[in-house]
Amino acid sequence: MPTPRCTLLPLPDHQVAFLVDGRERLRWHHGPQYPRPFFYPLLGPASGQSLTRMGHPGAPNHDHHRSIWFAHNQVVGHDFWADGKPPRIRQLDWLAYDDGDAEATMAVKLGWFDGHDPKALLEQELIAAILPGPNDETFLEIQTRFVPTAQTLEFGKTNFGFLAVRVAKAISAFFGGGTLTNSEGQIGEPAIFGKPAKWMDYSGTQPGGHKEGIAFFDHPSNPGHPTAWHVREDGWMGASACFAAPRTITKAEPLVLRYLLHAHRGGVDAARETATFAAFAKRPGFALVKAPAKHTAWGVRRV
Repeated sequence: MPTPRCTLLPLPDHQVAFLVDGRERLRWHHGPQYPRPFFYPLLGPASGQSLTRMGHPGAPNHDHHRSIWFAHNQVVGHDFWADGKPPRIRQLDWLAYDDGDAEATMAVKLGWFDGHDPKALLEQELIAAILPGPNDETFLEIQTRFVPTAQTLEFGKTNFGFLAVRVAKAISAFFGGGTLTNSEGQIGEPAIFGKPAKWMDYSGTQPGGHKEGIAFFDHPSNPGHPTAWHVREDGWMGASACFAAPRTITKAEPLVLRYLLHAHRGGVDAARETATFAAFAKRPGFALVKAPAKHTAWGVRRV
């Protein structure tokens, strides 16, 4: 049986590599030494260097900015965003690793713990898929589902949450001369901060003169779409689902969010990203299914 194009490789030290044609494009980290799991690196198609970074280039107190990560700083009064505090997000189980020619998908279950009660406040089902694009470009599609362990749970009003991206120093506007652009044609932090948009793009020039960037898409099924964005010239962008108001979830009505990251060549291309958004909007989401094979419990399917 030939090896699929897209594969997942579990590694020592609580890591999983996402590969296309045998070459790593992305890596997942869920080790207990970190306050929350994250993806790093997301490799650029032109430079082969990471389009994201660990931490803020000029602020040592921003080590919680770990490349690509989920967090929220107002969960029934608990701050899951900052480091140095009891709240932690832990991977409880891996549910599925599915390889394929079109995509490879990883499904994991995370628990959000406030540091006081041994029972999690909520569980997060995270499904991440890597899809190869043209010319070594990469798509990272993410679907996540938040389910409270109590009957209800409130995510408070905040700029900080849920999915955030810290870009490489070289492509940030302040530290590297990169450009921040949204789907509405607005450019730069002052014009974009807090504004709704279908997608956001951060592009710049990596070492060696390689022009590339990351486009970040909000799926139209997400509550409040198009989302408000928390963006900074110092090199980060976040989809802020609770920017305007708090959001209450229940066991019967959990919160489901879908996002797409596009690691692309060149600078921002509005026509390309508009087409990418349209394709993402039409693409079916994911569901965990009981696997027919006796050697695995779960699989991931598009539905």
